[in-house]
This record gives sequence, C-alpha cells and structure tokens, in this order.
Amino acid sequence: MPSKQESKSEQKPYRPNVGIIVFNQQGEVLAGERTNVLGAWQFPQGGIDEGEEPKAAALRELYEEVGIANPELVKESEEWLYYDFPDSLKLSKGMRAYKGQMQKWFLVFWNHSATECNLEVDQREFTEVKFMELSECVNSVVEFKRDVYRQLYTIFSPAIADYLQNSH
Repeated sequence: MPSKQESKSEQKPYRPNVGIIVFNQQGEVLAGERTNVLGAWQFPQGGIDEGEEPKAAALRELYEEVGIANPELVKESEEWLYYDFPDSLKLSKGMRAYKGQMQKWFLVFWNHSATECNLEVDQREFTEVKFMELSECVNSVVEFKRDVYRQLYTIFSPAIADYLQNSH
C-alpha cells in the first residue's frame, strides 16, 4: 500500500513540454551541455505556455535556447513521451507541482555550424552546444531522461536517414 507521500506524488500532473532535435547534413544532432549539470548533454526543450500550440512552443524554445529562428520542420512525434523527476532532483519552486514532464518532440533540419547558435537569447541553459551522433546523445543525457532519448532514437533515426537520402 502506498504511503501518503507516494499517493500524493502520483496525483501530481505532468508538465506539458516540447523537445527539439536539430540535425545537419551529416546526420548529426545538436546537443547542449546543461549549465547546471556539467557533462550532461541534451536537446533543447521547454514548457508549453498556457494556450500555446506545441509546434509554436517548439519554435519559441529553439530560438530562446540556441538562437535558431528558421529551421525546416521534418517530423513531429505522434505520441507524447513522459519522464518522472527523480526524488533527488532539486526542482525550482514552480516545477515542484509536477510529477515529471510530458513531451511532444519535433525533428528539424538546420545545416549550419554549432558556432552559429546564440546561447544568450534568453536565460542561458547550455554552457556550449555541439553536433554529435544521436546514439552518443542518448548515452550523454542525465539518467532519468535516457528512456525518452532511447525512444527518440527509434522514432527519429529513420526520419533523419530518409530526409538525408531524399534531399539530394
């Protein structure tokens, strides 16, 4: 039988969120090293504002986090992907109301150098960004997001390959 703490935790909602995978002509994906978790690399992501559509949120977050304004949208995940916040995670006051995040993911093509990203558009979230293999990013993200990143690999690897094969 769950304790009062556990049953209260299960009643918390998931925070609506978007994530964006940016890939280039080499099939590499753009990942950023988190300012608050050095050595952990992840894709741009962020919350969906009240009344905002997921696609609009994705484009806004991509611009705010890495300064990319006009990517080519290639694919949107059909399903929402979920992860729970671990108990050990130090959450901001606003995030403590949530059990974790439910994410709609977008795949975009942007064939530029990572040095063209602007990490200072909004509150800086990444120490740096770089292009890497998608499989490398799966292994470089914080542990509690790895299952989602494995799902992203399965969902988006074929779309990246198809896009690159058919864009010539």
